[in-house]
Order: sequence, then C-alpha cells, then structure tokens
Amino acid sequence: MLTEINPKLPMRDKKITKDFYVNKLGFKDVGETDYKDYLILQKDNIQIHFFGFEALNPKENYGQVYIRTNDIETLYKEMSQVKDGIHPNGHLQTKPWGQKEFAMLDPDSNLLTFGQGV
Repeated sequence: MLTEINPKLPMRDKKITKDFYVNKLGFKDVGETDYKDYLILQKDNIQIHFFGFEALNPKENYGQVYIRTNDIETLYKEMSQVKDGIHPNGHLQTKPWGQKEFAMLDPDSNLLTFGQGV
C-alpha cells in the first residue's frame, strides 16, 4: 500500500540549497509553485523536500537520508567532483551489512548516504 517516501530536510537558505543540489548534484526543481520556505527537488526517481529553517545551526543538524542506487561506482565518481562534497569519513566502502556506500554533507549538514547492495 505504501508507494514512495519523500524525506523533508531543513534548509537555512533556499537559494544556496537549490544551487548545491541543482548545479552540483544534478537535481531538478520540480515544485509547481515557488514558495519562499519550501523546495522540492528530484533526481531520477527520488524527491527530496526542504523546509525553511533559518535558525538552524548546521553543527546541531541531524537531518539525514539514505538513498539507494543501482550504479554506486558511477555515482561516486560524479559526486567526488563536487568540491567538499564527500564526507571526510564517507568515502566509498563496502560495509559489514552488505552495502557499498558513500556519504556527503549538504550546505546545512544534512547527511546524504548513497548505497547499493553487494
């Protein structure tokens, strides 16, 4: 009965968030209406929603999302080109739980983990 999930993550500045996801990660803005404090972005078959939270302290942000892929190697190569994109502890590696993963932080310190089963 459940068909999809669209995580909602906090953002301090819509322009900065949109620039990072659209111009660096290849997402598209798919929001039908341009709301000041809301943003809907999509890449391939996933959407991430963002809500305005100007007072957010990135050092205290625990926003995170796990995104599955069917081509982790290619995605990692693409995302590695993003300046300061890959998390210092998030380089591509095979985890004991049977996933090949890497992680990156967005401008608000939302953690994006990408994974594929091995």
